[in-house]
Amino acid sequence: MLISEELLQSYGAETEQLQPSDVIFNEGDTPRQYYQVKDGRIKLNHYDADGKELILAVLHSGLSVCELMLFIDKNYPVNAVVMEPTTIIKLPTRNFTRLLDEHPLISRDINRFLSERLYFKFIMLRNNTSLRPEIRIKGALEYHKSFSYNPEKFSFEVPFTRQQLASITGLRVETVVRTVKKLEREGYLKIINRKIYV
Repeated sequence: MLISEELLQSYGAETEQLQPSDVIFNEGDTPRQYYQVKDGRIKLNHYDADGKELILAVLHSGLSVCELMLFIDKNYPVNAVVMEPTTIIKLPTRNFTRLLDEHPLISRDINRFLSERLYFKFIMLRNNTSLRPEIRIKGALEYHKSFSYNPEKFSFEVPFTRQQLASITGLRVETVVRTVKKLEREGYLKIINRKIYV
């Protein structure tokens, strides 16, 4: 957990139960809350001019949701949409700012977390500019595995369908299916009961 639930509650945080397809915020909304996932999964997405979905991140238990927007005067550049039954903890921005002012170690942890996410975003962006689908897919899988904190090979169950991997990498579903099979033959990943492990 990025910030303990008890500490967040002591500053006035509330929990909210959400269902799949519920929207936490839309692209263009003004940030007014700090959000942290207690359990479940949330995707950050964007739709291009043709209506094609691009998934920019999938967040799970313990992770915060677009907290970087609370430090700058900008609207959300993405949508936050619930993928499965999810509980979030939300704290008004002014209370979040006070929490950070009164707990400098947590402020440092937030800075480290933001730095790590930015680092992996750069890696993923670099990989997504490649014309080679295996590089895009490897980059996406390694980025999402970085949230699990377990570096062991095949320890991370990829929580995405092939369609979602296509939305993350900007590839066609057929290309993702073909490339995942190739990566399995090469020993980069395993497929067990249709689930991908890296």
